Amino acid sequence: MYLEFLKMKRLIVDLAKSDFKKRYLGSYFGAVWAFVQPLVTILLFWFVFQVGFRSTPVDDAPFILWLICAMIPWNFFAEAFQTATTSVTDNNFLVKKVVFKLEILPIIRICSSLFVHLFFLVFLIVMFAIYKYEITVYYIQIFYYLIATVLLVVGLSWITSSVVLFFKDTAQIVSLLVQFGFWLTPIMYPLKMIPDKYVFFFKANPMYYITDGYRRIFIYRQWFWQDMKLTIYFWSFTLVTLVVGYFLYRKLKPHFADVL
Repeated sequence: MYLEFLKMKRLIVDLAKSDFKKRYLGSYFGAVWAFVQPLVTILLFWFVFQVGFRSTPVDDAPFILWLICAMIPWNFFAEAFQTATTSVTDNNFLVKKVVFKLEILPIIRICSSLFVHLFFLVFLIVMFAIYKYEITVYYIQIFYYLIATVLLVVGLSWITSSVVLFFKDTAQIVSLLVQFGFWLTPIMYPLKMIPDKYVFFFKANPMYYITDGYRRIFIYRQWFWQDMKLTIYFWSFTLVTLVVGYFLYRKLKPHFADVL
């Protein structure tokens, strides 16, 4: 499976670029909106909590830095998951008329969202540099958590993008789950605010591992293996999701053209 996708990496990248441009085709500022909207959201939260509520530092880090460490990977996850969910229905012409490996459709949407995320990763590093944080060896873990996020979204979107053809409400359910997920992931608040008896449920959210991982890189200066139990749980969840998603997608794929 991995080798098949590796052989098509050039095709995936080219189609992802095309998809990215197509999303903003016709708008005056074009693809600029892909970067402006998340940036405005971050600045809005910064103004409300840092300036308005005068939020205090969290674990000795300025609140804005602590916040964007989690918000930037979450925005990537949310955008990629929601757009990948509708990747088959949005490209029905490929399903009906072209001999095409349909498994890459969600991956194309994820790569399209990745272009914006890479910009905000640079933005994140620059923000920490402005606040006089030194670049450390822990930064190499950015690639680890990036791969982890992509694989998580691939598995989830294989499930949702195949099911949505037979159950049209799937896209709306995913949108609601993303909204709830934002508040159920410790992005705006530290996990220590949660009563001990509920901490397990918050850690069961796989995106907690990712958002906390970015804070480990930039703020806490820790390696991912320093919480091995959580690492094992995350990869067990992700690998099961990938396997289930792949085989479910393959099982339902022959019926895609019939329901589109």
